[in-house]
Amino acid sequence: MAVVTATSIGIHVGGDPLFSEVSFKLMRGDRMTLSGRNGAGKSTLLRILAGEAENDSGALSYQKGARVALHDQRPPRDRGLSLQDYVFTGRADVIATEAELEELERKMSDGDHGEETMKAYADAQQRLELAGGYRWRDEVLVVLRGLGFTEPEFERPLSGFSGGELTRASLARALGARADLLLLDEPTNHLDIPTLEWLEGYLKEIDASVVLVAHDRWFLESVGTSVLELEAGRARFFSGPWHAWRKEQAARQVALGKQIERQQAEIARMERFVERFRYKATKARQAQSRVKQIEKVKKNAASFDPQDRRVLSFDFAQPERASRVVLKLVNGRIEVPGRVLLEDANLLLERDEHVVLVGPNGAGKTTLMATLAGERKPAAGHVRLGHNAKVGYLSQHAETAAGDGTVLDAAARETGLSGQKVRDLLGAFLFSGEDANKQLSDISGGEQRRLSLAILVASGANLLLLDEPTNHLDIESREALEDALLGFPGALILISHDRALLEAVGSRTLVCEDGSLTNHMTGWAEYQKRRDEEEEAAREKAAAAIRPVGRSDNARRGGSPGKEVARTRRRVENLEKKIEAAEAELAELEDELADPAAWSTPEKSERATRRHDDARARITSLYAEWEEADQLARETAEAASV
Repeated sequence: MAVVTATSIGIHVGGDPLFSEVSFKLMRGDRMTLSGRNGAGKSTLLRILAGEAENDSGALSYQKGARVALHDQRPPRDRGLSLQDYVFTGRADVIATEAELEELERKMSDGDHGEETMKAYADAQQRLELAGGYRWRDEVLVVLRGLGFTEPEFERPLSGFSGGELTRASLARALGARADLLLLDEPTNHLDIPTLEWLEGYLKEIDASVVLVAHDRWFLESVGTSVLELEAGRARFFSGPWHAWRKEQAARQVALGKQIERQQAEIARMERFVERFRYKATKARQAQSRVKQIEKVKKNAASFDPQDRRVLSFDFAQPERASRVVLKLVNGRIEVPGRVLLEDANLLLERDEHVVLVGPNGAGKTTLMATLAGERKPAAGHVRLGHNAKVGYLSQHAETAAGDGTVLDAAARETGLSGQKVRDLLGAFLFSGEDANKQLSDISGGEQRRLSLAILVASGANLLLLDEPTNHLDIESREALEDALLGFPGALILISHDRALLEAVGSRTLVCEDGSLTNHMTGWAEYQKRRDEEEEAAREKAAAAIRPVGRSDNARRGGSPGKEVARTRRRVENLEKKIEAAEAELAELEDELADPAAWSTPEKSERATRRHDDARARITSLYAEWEEADQLARETAEAASV
């Protein structure tokens, strides 16, 4: 049964339609991502689904008794609560059940053993067991740990946490609510890469429907199973991974003769994205299937909706040539009061190198970047700039856009440009007309970041130090930044939690972790792949040491070690053949369904949808079998070698 079904949902703002005809159905395990420009109504739709706003038209139906949890950017209200007590409030129903049980136990201890009391007690006990029993708090604390909080922080009052930490606390409350419908608005904000990966795994495992808004492309690709596109007041539902929707969207515009060159570039971008993402797929074969799916672009494009086509687009000018080595850190010690972040850190950057700097939150990345930019001095060692090196530093807080006056005033003040030149610069960053006259105090986080980027581009720097440059930027703006950095002819060091940007831009990876700075001569994805493989090998070795499998175990399973290994590998190979056949059948079916005649009547549409869903479900089931068989085969081979 569907957890939630939306039928022709619509809402008006100020008398004008924000969106209309929004329809979808979500089952458990479905994870729908919302796509649309700022102001398209994504957050509004989440609030409607949460019951915090009313739709003007259409209808919503929920599974009976379905629990709904919403995480948005609003901070917790009661700052006097401890972190764990605040997160526990997401399970108010269980807390109420516990209180009911305590009251009933008090009555029974006073001699009330009547049928009504005993029945009420049994009902309350059953509700508590279904909610996780008396250990439900332990389940919630697992979420807190997964989101990077430590045991000493659990009892701290919320008033002692930063804004970013409060946002993570809000996310923990929603995740810990054990909701049937989980609604997440920008859940990736303020998460480092290890925490992002934990969240991806968590969302893929929970028995719930998920609707989410995010600007992290890697996250969307990893988590999402479908996309609801909100554009120009209309909605379009796409069943499939995020990259396939993006490619279909671009192909739709090509078919209609709209901005063909840009859309073909978008298709090429998605192909590159899949190549980078491929290694992170939980199942390598599934990644291969996605590569095939990306080629199955719908030919029968629907009617074209007018859209806001303003897109951020810019390039860095050719800077002055610097010496071969533009930046050097020698034996650096980076510290903050009471703590050494890095010891004996060394770095050498050449004039055309693009390097990414990664590491967990709190490891010292931002402090190191500020030190390299000359904003602070190292506690030991020294930083040296090469001849003719000119630094362009973008902090994660965008101080370059601070101050009084308008956007135009700030751009002129920081760049030295005037007249039409400064207006042309701002226009490239979507500040045209009256937008350039906005007061700095009134601009949004995204506008502030675009202004900072405009000032950076005009600086003529040949060494860029970028700390979270994608903060507050939508996906289109992130991709414009990616394109510009790929073409930047100077040197750069980039800190970002946007893994797609890290992998696209960096050719070398610096890791700031455990008090040291280590260098890896690969891009981020290859570094992470090797790290994941090493960690997996260590886990398997530890498991084998705890539970060694000897010859007697193989004998109990009915054969020698060699025969057992061969048997499990044959099962894997047979499943791979079945998967290939099922994928071929799906490809043939999609070719057939590309004919508009297959969707010409409600009955045909229903039949086509059912056939397509059944074919996809079979592939999903086969992949699940394959993963289990492959894991068994690897374990058997490992055991046979002991």
